[in-house]
Amino acid sequence: MAPNRFMTALDFTKTQLAVYYVVFLLSVDSLNPVKVLCHVVPGLQQWHLAMLSLLLMVYVFFAQFKQLLYFAVKIFFHSILSIFFREVEVVGSKNIPSHGPVIFTINHANQFVDAVMVLSTCKRNVSYLMAQASYNRPVIGHVAYALGVVPVKRAQDDAKKGTGKVHMTVETNGDTKTIAVKGVGTKFATEKLARGDKIRPPGTPTAFKVLSVESDTAMTLDASEAPEDYKVPADQPVDYDVLKKVETKVVFEKVLERLAAGGAVGIFPEGGSHDRTELLPLKVGIALIAYSALEKDAVNIPIVPVGLNYFRAHRWRGKAVVEYGKPTMINPTTLDDYRAGGEKRKAACNKLLENIESAMRSVIVSAPDYETLETIHTARRLYQKDKGPLDAGERQNLSRRFAEGYKRLLLMTNGNPPPEWLELQNRIVEYRKELKELGIRDYQVPAIVEEHLDDPIESVDTDKTLGFFNALYQIVHLFGLMALAAVPILFLNLPVGLLAGIYAERRRKKALANSKVKVKGYDVMLTEKIVFCIVMVPTLWIFYAILLIFFTDFDGPAIALIFFSFPVFAYMGIVVAEAGMVDLKYMRPYLMRLWPRTRHKLATLPERRKALQSDLRAFIKTIGPGLGELYFAEHLDWQRIMEASANAEPKKDK
Repeated sequence: MAPNRFMTALDFTKTQLAVYYVVFLLSVDSLNPVKVLCHVVPGLQQWHLAMLSLLLMVYVFFAQFKQLLYFAVKIFFHSILSIFFREVEVVGSKNIPSHGPVIFTINHANQFVDAVMVLSTCKRNVSYLMAQASYNRPVIGHVAYALGVVPVKRAQDDAKKGTGKVHMTVETNGDTKTIAVKGVGTKFATEKLARGDKIRPPGTPTAFKVLSVESDTAMTLDASEAPEDYKVPADQPVDYDVLKKVETKVVFEKVLERLAAGGAVGIFPEGGSHDRTELLPLKVGIALIAYSALEKDAVNIPIVPVGLNYFRAHRWRGKAVVEYGKPTMINPTTLDDYRAGGEKRKAACNKLLENIESAMRSVIVSAPDYETLETIHTARRLYQKDKGPLDAGERQNLSRRFAEGYKRLLLMTNGNPPPEWLELQNRIVEYRKELKELGIRDYQVPAIVEEHLDDPIESVDTDKTLGFFNALYQIVHLFGLMALAAVPILFLNLPVGLLAGIYAERRRKKALANSKVKVKGYDVMLTEKIVFCIVMVPTLWIFYAILLIFFTDFDGPAIALIFFSFPVFAYMGIVVAEAGMVDLKYMRPYLMRLWPRTRHKLATLPERRKALQSDLRAFIKTIGPGLGELYFAEHLDWQRIMEASANAEPKKDK
């Protein structure tokens, strides 16, 4: 990382020197290259050179329009991320190929923000596949065009409720599983359902391919792609959706052309965005694209997994870690199986999908549910050594060790973890709950240890107690920040912020109602806030400018200066407000100690944390040897570990 920082600093220094050098030349008439050339060449006027330069600028602009547009959009969204995220950290950027074709496989956890996150952190120009329904949306569609997005028509975007209801029964013939469908009031043949179309039962994202249609009331479905734990509703007739087959040949051709030209393509193989803590089943399209490129152009394209790890992503000023993993490649010996078609092609594609999924799991921290994920993060913070904060890569590594260690512990105990862990888990949950009630963070707890909170409040040396936290400075600083931020927040940020929150909440509820995979729908909220703000913030500024024109005596230049100052003051309001929120967070323990009940809770927290930390470390030391390399190894091959973990998971009956 140090050489990269050095090269970045060197490039910036060279740019500075170049700018200063040009300014120096233009400032001295005897050195100004334009004036010198006009003096040397008879009849040559300065406006001649100005017009020639203008024509060349126009030519370059149109010749490189797509590149310039991409660069402009990248700069724009980099600014957007700096507003909505407090911190974005990048891990593993060395794994990105510097040239040649590459496919990025990205987990889809935050709708359109995911694409923007990779766009802003990747050194390659990335083209994405996007659902046609999203591509047709205003604002988002225009941005997608600027980024060279390839629109994809998805079957689920045009899903229609089927006529009547169906009974579904699983039938097994050797290794082949099918679903026999008997309709009640259905019109399978009349409505021209055909092989390749899909049927989706209610309450699930799983859609089953139609193998054959026997009549209006009978057809057979392919059950081989159903999740391991999926159970077909067989007790009573149910509604169903019809997903007509979409021809992907044209889509693949466009993608293959982009890859053949040495481009980079970003794909979300899970399909739609979701807010689950585990990956959704991957779509086979990524495997078909990779194999098609190998077959058509003899290019084995590296497939780089990208893990987007968000913290409070649906809220303002969240954090994110973008991790690029080691590339996955197709085993060339499987190309013949792909060419053979049928079951051999299916097996080859499924094997590649398994490898891609393992690679994607190696760059995220996954858990069965949110409660477990929060427990894992808290346990990691308690366990880590008191040697200062970890960098993003170290945090990701340690969190994954805990997540995979938890899964191995469940496997080792057949899903019945030892009582010691259950007791620890309950204590961690209670500790987290108490921190949330008190409004403080785990890293603040050790600082409370010398605060004399067990003493009667009237006997405590107030200056000594508050002096430890520099409370007086914090209070003055907080009020100063509030004074600075009051005007830009009240007039520029607050109106749009409140409306964006209301709009995003409505969109969340709508997305949740229309989705089969979302848990709470938080994955759409930040995207909706950003889209709303992109439209409404300039609208608000224009509204204020109109008020200034018609209701003040300011002249044109003054109004123009105020108008173009709005972005500066709006961003200043955001930065200052965030600093004020940090001060409030640090001030909260001082305020909480004014009440006897919370004062006692604060007094017990440091010892509780210390005991919990000690017991957690002792427990991990006890079970650690049984976890093997997760406990002993300093450096881990996470992709190999994820492959082994997937193979070790018990298979469930369908």
